[in-house]
Amino acid sequence: MRRWPVHPARPQTPRASEARKQTARVLLAVAHGSRDPAARQCVLSLTSRVARSADGVTVRTAFVQNAQPSLADGMDDAATLAGADGVVVVPLLLSSGYHLSSDIAGAARAAGVPVARPLGPDARLVRALSDRLREAGVPGQVPVVLATAGSSDPRALADTRRQAAMLAAHRHAPVVAGFATAARPTVDEAVAFLADVTGQPVAVAAYLLAPGLFHDRLRLSTGTWVSGPIGDHPAVAELILDRFCETAGAAGAARSLCVAGTGRWMADWTGGARGDRRQSA
Repeated sequence: MRRWPVHPARPQTPRASEARKQTARVLLAVAHGSRDPAARQCVLSLTSRVARSADGVTVRTAFVQNAQPSLADGMDDAATLAGADGVVVVPLLLSSGYHLSSDIAGAARAAGVPVARPLGPDARLVRALSDRLREAGVPGQVPVVLATAGSSDPRALADTRRQAAMLAAHRHAPVVAGFATAARPTVDEAVAFLADVTGQPVAVAAYLLAPGLFHDRLRLSTGTWVSGPIGDHPAVAELILDRFCETAGAAGAARSLCVAGTGRWMADWTGGARGDRRQSA
C-alpha cells in the first residue's frame, strides 16, 4: 500500500481582526462636553495633537455630556478596536470631582477598563497657564486669580487650590483660586481681595480646558486681563500621554515610553508591566 506523506496540521491563528485587538492600544480621552461648538473643536484639536505624538497608540475622544460621541459610544468604539484589556480612559478634567468619580468611573468599571488620574494639579499646567497669561498681555508678577468653573466636591476645590499654589511659586506673585459657581470665593471676590491686598491690577487665568459658558462668564469679571482657556497647548498633550503611560503600566498592560520635556514617545508594547523609564531630555 502506498504511503502518502502526512503533513502536520497548521496551527490555528486568530483572525486578523482578533489579532489587531490583541496588540492594539487605545487612549480614550473623555472631556466634559459643552453645547458650544467651539468647545468641541478645541477638545478635538487637543486630542489630534495627542494622536500625532502617540506612536503605536490609537487616540479616541468622547464626551460626558452635551457633545458627541457620548461616553458610552466612545467606550464601545475603543473596546471594539482593542478589547477591554487594551483601553485606558484619560479624563480631560483639571481636577477630581463628580464627573470623574461617578460618570467616568462608573462607565469604565462596567467596561472593565482602567481610568487615569485627572490632568490637574500638575506642574505642566503651570506652563500652559503662564503662556496663556503672556498671550493676554499680563505683565510678570501681577497677582492672579486662578478661575475655574467650581464644584461642591471638596476634592475638586483642593485640587484647584494646589494648582494655584504651583502657579504662585512659578510667578513669584500672589495667586488665589476663584470659582464661577458652587464655591467661594467667587472670581470677583478673589479679584477684589487681591486688589485690596496688593494695590495692583489683577489678572484672571482661565483654568478651563475649552471655551464655553464659563469662559464667557470670566470675560465679564472684574479682572483687568482674562486669559484664554488652556486648550490644545503642547504641555497638555504631553500630560495626557503621561497619564496614559502611567496608568497602562500600573494596570500591567504594555508600556509606552515618554521622553520627558520633548513629548516624544516610543511604542514599547512588550505585554508586561515595567518600571517607570521616563528620562530627561
